[in-house]
Formats: sequence, C-alpha cells, structure tokens
Amino acid sequence: MSRPRIRAAVRRACAGERQPTMEELATASAVAVRTLYRLFGSREALLREAGCRPAPDTREVILDAALELVGRQGLADLSMDDLAAAAGVSRATVYRLFPGKSALFGAVVRAYSPWEAIADAIDAMPDGHPDEVMPAVGHAMASALEGRTALLLRIVFELLKGDPDTIEGASRGMARGLPDLVGYLSGQIEAGRLRPMHPIVASQLLAGPIVAHLLTRPLAEPFGGFGPPTNEVVDQIVEAWLRAMAPEGDADARPG
Repeated sequence: MSRPRIRAAVRRACAGERQPTMEELATASAVAVRTLYRLFGSREALLREAGCRPAPDTREVILDAALELVGRQGLADLSMDDLAAAAGVSRATVYRLFPGKSALFGAVVRAYSPWEAIADAIDAMPDGHPDEVMPAVGHAMASALEGRTALLLRIVFELLKGDPDTIEGASRGMARGLPDLVGYLSGQIEAGRLRPMHPIVASQLLAGPIVAHLLTRPLAEPFGGFGPPTNEVVDQIVEAWLRAMAPEGDADARPG
C-alpha cells in the first residue's frame, strides 16, 4: 500500500476519541507493523503525517519552553517562575504538572529522547525475531532523533554535570525504553538468536552509527553527492548490526 493510502487509512482509524496503537494502525492499513516503522519511523511521526496529532496542550507547551531554557542555562539554574513566564502559564500550573525539577527533567527526557519510540516498537513485536524487531527499533530511533540531535546533546550535557535533580529526572525519563531494549536483547542473546554480548554494548553498537549519521549528515551532503534518504541509511546500519550480532557461523549465511 502506498504512503497516501496508508495516511488515509490512519486518518480513518484515529477518528475516534482514543488514538490507536501501532498494531491497530497496521491492521487498519493492511500492512505489517515493521512496514509502518520503515516508512514512517514511529507512531508519533505516522499520526503527525496523517494529520491525527492534536494541537499542543499545556504540558507540551511547558516542556518546549523547559527544553529551551535548560539548553540555555542548565537545569540547576532554571527558575520555575521564568519557565512559567516563557510558557505563558501560571507558576501554579507548572508545579501542578511538574512538582519539582526532577519531575520536569524526567518529562523532558521522555518527550525529546528516543526511548518512548523504541519502547513502542518493541511492544508492537515483543516476541519477534531480531530480523523483524531491530529494523523497527532502528527506524523508531532515527525518526525520534532526526532534527533533534542537538536537543539530545543538551540532555547528555546536563547529565554530565551530575546535578541530583538531573540524575533523578533522567532515571525517571528512561524508566521505559532503555530497560525494554536491554530486556529484549538479553532474551534474544539467551535464546541464541544473537551472539553473546552485554546488551548495553549491543544497544550502543546500533545507536552509535545512527546518531553519528544524523549528526554528520549535514556536513557530508555537500561533499561527494551524498544524498541517500535516512531510512535507506538506517536499513544499511541495521543490516550491518544484524550481521555483527549473528551467532557464530550464522553471519555469513545472512543475505546481503
């Protein structure tokens, strides 16, 4: 099914009060879940492209303002009064939604890092083979980070400062996503579908090239006519990862 037909099917599927899951969107579109991830990257991107994304609510407006202020002056020096003013809301509203800086930073991490999108991809195929799941994870990661790599660097920079509110907030923000990926990889390694390796290292082997591509793509494009679409680059990165992570004796058997 073409992208326009998928968008039309998704618009019909999200016409109700509740936004559908990725599995429900795949059923409505008559395509596989992994196809939706390959074409659109994430559920959020698919809904947005189909015109299903609602207008930003107060919470999103505050998070947008918080990200800007944290990137400018850091979390430790962030004034909740300044945040309220930048978001155009009352101080009481800020504290009602985010009761403290750690809660605020945790919400920023959830909103602007790729972990939620990765968790959604794994939830859609919890028992799937790595050949099916990891391409979806790679595309979800790339879609969530594209145009946001500078924001990711801001978040990492804040973490390196070691502020207690930042550390606590980050642990909240990554409570879903990283544990899901580590758990999935651990299960696949134990099942013999992937070569033995610490799952954190295995996840870094996938994330590193994707982040590096997104960071350096603007620098590479003026040289040598580099212009393959990001989704094609992600396909190549994931294929290389699957070859590297194949159990001993299986790597040479994988198709090119």
